[in-house]
Amino acid sequence: MSRILIVEDEERIARFVEKGLASNGFATTVVGDGESALHYVITGDFDLVVLDLRLPDQDGFVVLRRMRDQRVTVPVIILTARDTVHDTVAGLEGGADDYMTKPFRFEELLARVRLRLRSTDSAPETTVLSNGELSLDLRTRRARIAENTVDLTAREFAMLELFLRHPGQVLSREQILSHVWGYDFDPGSNIVDVYVRALRRKVGAERIGTVRGMGYRLGT
Repeated sequence: MSRILIVEDEERIARFVEKGLASNGFATTVVGDGESALHYVITGDFDLVVLDLRLPDQDGFVVLRRMRDQRVTVPVIILTARDTVHDTVAGLEGGADDYMTKPFRFEELLARVRLRLRSTDSAPETTVLSNGELSLDLRTRRARIAENTVDLTAREFAMLELFLRHPGQVLSREQILSHVWGYDFDPGSNIVDVYVRALRRKVGAERIGTVRGMGYRLGT
């Protein structure tokens, strides 16, 4: 399953893009500012970035330049209301792989996303994530502990996938909310804690540790 980072501070557009991509089989993460985008794209494992230029803390061109300075080669599609030829040329020469202007049709964005992913898909996609006896099959959407199948809800599956993709890494509640819910919930909500407790009951409380004041992590 390809993972896409959506960098968009306008909630209505971010939710529209996130839901559209998710319904077409992509795993999505949404952030609304440049610093968060840089943190996610450098520490995460993303296959593509959809990047707005008008962000609250810094220009999207700055985010793009800093990504490329950090040797981040993930494809970037700029999605912005800035429609001048100068901006388009600046984006493509600055390291973007594609440039789309708002308003836009989702079908066109989807086609461009698929095109960019096909052009960079040179290695077999990982279909099974594992940590010790715990495994998660991304195609059949089944979790197992040794030979025993574990029944998970869609949210629990997404949360466990996130933990398995980042074993040993502390994940904040905000990161988990972004990946699993796409900011459909207030970051101040305790929904993450509720789902972590439910997941612990199914996969074993010892597998998911609490890092006080920071978040949760898989393993020690």
